[in-house]
Amino acid sequence: MSHALTVIGAHLLFERADHVLLGRRSPEAAFAPDTWHFPAGHVEDGESARRCAVRESEEELGISVREHDLQLVHVVHLREEDGSPRMQMVFRVHRWAGEPQLKEPDRCTAWAWWPRVALPDPIVDYTEVALEGIAAGWSYTDMGWRQPAPEGRRA
Repeated sequence: MSHALTVIGAHLLFERADHVLLGRRSPEAAFAPDTWHFPAGHVEDGESARRCAVRESEEELGISVREHDLQLVHVVHLREEDGSPRMQMVFRVHRWAGEPQLKEPDRCTAWAWWPRVALPDPIVDYTEVALEGIAAGWSYTDMGWRQPAPEGRRA
């Protein structure tokens, strides 16, 4: 049995009056160019997912967040088309200081508050799935994993 390293992403869910904050990724981005997405980043060596979320909030948005103001509300266990696994952790931000700024214009070209009932298009698929799961009260969704064959049939 082989073991694949799982990339962990920390995503921030900022909410204001039934709106969520999303950023439009740069047209030159390697992942999902010109697509709307949560403020997020990859967990770096030696940091927790919460610490990563705090760091990314400051780096991407110029918004100060404290770890104890983050609540894990959804996890998306994702398998990319190339087979690589990712764990996307979504943290609701209960309190913060500051307003969104374009701190990394090479990565994100806009921040906007979107109504939950009218999300932008295009949107990163697992961002939309996570928001749907949160609205439904689910804590976990998986995407891209091979589903087992129906009982009595071989895969």
